[in-house]
Amino acid sequence: MSDLTGLILAGGRGERVGGADKGWIAYEGRPLVASVVQRFAPQVGTLLISANRNIDRYSALGEVVRDDAQDANGESFAGPLIGVLSGLRRARTNWMAIVPCDAPYLPDDLVQRLMSAVFEADAVAACARVQERLQPLFAVVNAGCADQLARLVAAGERAMHRWLASANAAIVDFDNARAFANVNRLPNVDQRVA
Repeated sequence: MSDLTGLILAGGRGERVGGADKGWIAYEGRPLVASVVQRFAPQVGTLLISANRNIDRYSALGEVVRDDAQDANGESFAGPLIGVLSGLRRARTNWMAIVPCDAPYLPDDLVQRLMSAVFEADAVAACARVQERLQPLFAVVNAGCADQLARLVAAGERAMHRWLASANAAIVDFDNARAFANVNRLPNVDQRVA
């Protein structure tokens, strides 16, 4: 879908993995972000990566978007919403697909199914759900939502699921829970990648 921007969220603190940059943690012999790029890039046109460190390394994979906003307390690294907002502000298309950097098995048909749902529901966003559990970091959003999201972030909102609910996001059910598994805890990873 060349008319759609993809955003990989890799700008967090990595608190569940001892402060490591999750994208560069090795899993099954390769950095997590490399596995995500391999599965996600064919589903989108332009690829953006939301990152706040290791900028040069991420730049080799896609255009890096640093957080250009802060939360109500003046913090960067304040959660995925700020990364999404920064991505929406840089998107050159009407739609942006979003995935986290620690989901190496994301579905090959994720973007297609989410986009079908937004058009069927005439919605401005859609997100995945698996086994009755919402997966808000697997979403598509209309770029026109940037101003509304900026207001929420400025007011202190940090939860992706609440923002998507406020946007009346369409929900798309998927069957394969493994496709949405986040590899973000130390016992699950091979090693840190230098």
